[in-house]
Amino acid sequence: MTIKSQDIDALISLFETSDWDELHLKIADFEIFLSTDSKARMPGTAGPVAPATASGAVTAGPAYAAATSVSLPGAPAVAVQPHWIAVKAPNLGTFYRAPKPGAPAFVEIGQVVTPETEICLIEVMKLFTTVKAGVAGTVRQVLVADAVMVEFGDTLFYIEPA
Repeated sequence: MTIKSQDIDALISLFETSDWDELHLKIADFEIFLSTDSKARMPGTAGPVAPATASGAVTAGPAYAAATSVSLPGAPAVAVQPHWIAVKAPNLGTFYRAPKPGAPAFVEIGQVVTPETEICLIEVMKLFTTVKAGVAGTVRQVLVADAVMVEFGDTLFYIEPA
């Protein structure tokens, strides 16, 4: 099963509009944890999960603190930090992490980038759009698997600004 960023967005929206205190979902290697308690921690982790804000995926109001942690297959669960910048898809199409099949990915988690660093390609009808980081910092999360269809506005990466 492939989990897409729009699936994550839908789960977060559902959580925000519900009266639930926590949501923990694990499907194969995908795991998401949402909580209204800013001190909550994902089961099996040692410490609290940092609260996310509108710059992450969850909107936090004055009386509402939410914690998020997202992991995709092959990646460890990492808490989305409030100061991380979401890099979103500029258009719909197929997401590619590398310039061609078999080539190394444009960027890896932990890599330092500049605003002009190419981080992925999105292809639609044989037209390729180069997506740049847009901010200087460190790549902290890659949310989309290679060769997966993305929609306009889907979050592709989180970058921690320098």
